Amino acid sequence: MAPSAIETSPEATPIPIKAWARPDPTAVDLDWAPLVQIDLSRFDEPGGKEELARQLYDAVTRVGFWVVVGHGIEDERVLQQFSIGNAFFKEPLEEKRRFPCNFAEGEYFGYRENSRWIGETGVKENIEMLNIPKAIPAWDNVGRHRIVQQNYDEIASFHRELFDKVARKLFVLMSIILELPEDFLAKAHGYDEISDDHLRYMIYNRRSKEDWDRVEAYSKGGHTDFGSLTLLFSQHVAGLQIRTPEGEWKYVKPVTGGITCNVADTLTFLTNGFLKSTVHRVVQPPADQLDLNRLGLLYFVRPGDNTVMKTVPSPLLDRLGLLTEDDKNDDKPTVSGTEYVRARVKDVHYKAVIDKREGTSFEFKGLKVQNHYA
Repeated sequence: MAPSAIETSPEATPIPIKAWARPDPTAVDLDWAPLVQIDLSRFDEPGGKEELARQLYDAVTRVGFWVVVGHGIEDERVLQQFSIGNAFFKEPLEEKRRFPCNFAEGEYFGYRENSRWIGETGVKENIEMLNIPKAIPAWDNVGRHRIVQQNYDEIASFHRELFDKVARKLFVLMSIILELPEDFLAKAHGYDEISDDHLRYMIYNRRSKEDWDRVEAYSKGGHTDFGSLTLLFSQHVAGLQIRTPEGEWKYVKPVTGGITCNVADTLTFLTNGFLKSTVHRVVQPPADQLDLNRLGLLYFVRPGDNTVMKTVPSPLLDRLGLLTEDDKNDDKPTVSGTEYVRARVKDVHYKAVIDKREGTSFEFKGLKVQNHYA
């Protein structure tokens, strides 16, 4: 399992990082999704974890999205990460292309260029991203762009703090819901274990309303995320929508100081559908934000080499009939989290044209997920 690049940049001249600030929120009255807020500052209070688990139950089993507040990560650090990402996307294309994602092998570390065509619309996708693996020895030889190399200590410490202060605690709450040992899901996604977790700098480059209209006429579908858990920092440009349990599309409202979180596909596999991986999409911004680039800062938690993709031994799932005798069979062949995620990445991204996929599904060694829109 080899990363896509091993070189590091020889340049020593520091790249200036201009402070980035969130744009003004939209003044347009949008149809916002009512998402529960989970205040992690209560996590260590007596009975705090149990109360937070109760608050989270509906979000993870029915809605799939929620917002975390009280996480203890200073906004100055968050804005610095946005600033680094913004500076990266202003780098010359030659520099950004030095370490591309190796989609042929399903690897997502590195730079993803906005090179794919969207069907026959004549419009290219407007997304660029840089995915930085977690700071563990296994990924020391993954190539680092100049700006990453020069800010690596800050990036790596932010990476780890985000996992410890947010992702790990959310896994504890979900383990409590599932009546498993509190550390069960956290151990299955251990930071120090080999997995394709990554911090992502992402940008939706501005495009004309005409181009947006052509793209959205081609497909208004959405997607689910490939891994286990996604964390998205507030950046104020509206556009993210979720499909509610009632089948309606509603906007996700940015929350100052909050992190929008969602369940992804492999948690659904691990719970036989109990935890919900929700369909979501990004649509054109409202009129007062149409001329803005939509900068993103995200963290993706993905199951790794040591995470077996089979239903977890949850007493709750057993009572609900979601833990079958086949699930309890330790001799049944299984696939690892890394194997599944890389197969899914390759299927979706190793192509030059984004095709319509509504009504189709992707299957890998017994794991099946509905396609919506790549």
